[in-house]
Amino acid sequence: MLPRIAATAYLTPLREGGSLPGLMEADDSGTYVVKFTGAGQGPKALVAEIIVAELARALEIRTPDLALIDVDAEIGRREPDEEVQELVTSSAGLNLAIDFLPGSVGYDRGFAVAREEAAKVVWLDAFVANVDRSIRNTNLLIWHRNLWVIDHGACLRFHHAWSSRDSFARSTYNYADHVLSPLADPRQVHDQLAQRVSAEAIAAATAQVPDAWLAPDPDRPDPRAPVDADAARAAYCDYLLARLDAAEEWLP
Repeated sequence: MLPRIAATAYLTPLREGGSLPGLMEADDSGTYVVKFTGAGQGPKALVAEIIVAELARALEIRTPDLALIDVDAEIGRREPDEEVQELVTSSAGLNLAIDFLPGSVGYDRGFAVAREEAAKVVWLDAFVANVDRSIRNTNLLIWHRNLWVIDHGACLRFHHAWSSRDSFARSTYNYADHVLSPLADPRQVHDQLAQRVSAEAIAAATAQVPDAWLAPDPDRPDPRAPVDADAARAAYCDYLLARLDAAEEWLP
């Protein structure tokens, strides 16, 4: 299971994305990028972050380690920035911590990426329908001369409208917008990666998600939404396996 830590200090907001994650220190002496339950898309974005990061790990794609982090509302009250203060205090409790990679830089096309590695990233993004890996916002880092994938909150969009789950499973993918698409042919790695996305691998990924984040959203009632955490985990597994079965719809 993901380690559980506690925040000790808020260092600075990271304003590159729309959800306003923050750089925080924790009681394990680590520094983390923290994504908050009180941000725009709420816990569903954090659910996507966990599931996709764990699938990336299963496919041997580099992605930072995750942890669950307890944030005390008092940390937010100390912040002079009213936007940060409101976000952190409204997110008191359990949030998602992503290991900070010090000295990392954003990917640009001058960095040489092996074709198989690029193909694996493109395949994963097509599989989970990641719309957020473009030249405008690559969500790729270079750290210790290796490529790392980050920021998966925009994936698995079907869970914002459960009634659309079946159509999302068969939806195509916009390869033209993917920053690594010119380097990669995901068909070349499909058989290799599809074997690793088993029901067991998906269950292992969804097991990392806290039950509370999988509960129905009382502010956005959806009659097709799973009734509890166990039903939600089963629904994510069913969707991803259906997406895999429909690979000919989304492979280039």
